[in-house]
Amino acid sequence: MKFVKMHGAANDYVYVDCFAGPAPADPAALAPRIADRHRGVGGDGLILVVPSLRAAARMRMFNADGSESEMCGNGVRCVAHLVVARGHARPGTVTIETGRGVLTLDVRPTGPRQSQVRVDMGPPLLDAADIPVTGCGRGRVVDAACAAVGPREPWWDACGLDPRMTCVSMGNPHAIFYCRDVAAVPLETVGPRIERHESFPRRVNVHFVEVLASDHVRMRTWERGSGITLACGTGASAVCVAGVLTGRTGPRLAADLPGGRLDLEWQGGGPVFMTGPAEEVFEGIWYGD
Repeated sequence: MKFVKMHGAANDYVYVDCFAGPAPADPAALAPRIADRHRGVGGDGLILVVPSLRAAARMRMFNADGSESEMCGNGVRCVAHLVVARGHARPGTVTIETGRGVLTLDVRPTGPRQSQVRVDMGPPLLDAADIPVTGCGRGRVVDAACAAVGPREPWWDACGLDPRMTCVSMGNPHAIFYCRDVAAVPLETVGPRIERHESFPRRVNVHFVEVLASDHVRMRTWERGSGITLACGTGASAVCVAGVLTGRTGPRLAADLPGGRLDLEWQGGGPVFMTGPAEEVFEGIWYGD
């Protein structure tokens, strides 16, 4: 099976161009094997680029644990780059079908294997039932008490945690927490505990955010099904929305993630826009199946 390794701000996946060959028979079983960084290709998961009757292509995204997710912001940028680079669509406006619906992207090649891509991420879902999150009543979950963080622990003071959460869905669920120093958050232990808490029926992506200015944040992410990742496009979009809802940041936001910077915009209504890079790393053949 031929594949392409790509990343968007170091959020890396193994991509299979199903225009050029058949899709793997069991992608959920393949994803943990091919994403293994020691025995496989390595990545945060597996993404299939398949023909669509509604758009230039359809994206199917599988996390490193084999679970299928609705959407990946960095992944969809790479899918749009790939369909343009392989001649399945022309540069400029490209539509991609996702679990969130059909998204519109603007693809601007910056080299033979790189593009800068702006994504209309669609409007955020803000009602607790739509995210979904339980135990917070109805309506929006903004600076709400969170049972998932548990009782006060020493790391709260170390990172200057505000234990309240704001929840947003960008087609997949996100819980956002603010703190003074994201580097001091023990993400490897706190992330999985929050991800699988009973408050989140479909699990949740967890983000800790440090506000640097009204238009600039630093963030770290624990992704549902993948663990600590270097970037999360839907997460950065959710952080932009959370900043506006809580008044901590404005409608235009630069988000610094460990893997690079993403630029976001949300005017308090309508869609979130995200701009960032998409880059091919290498191509190969998988002999595991």
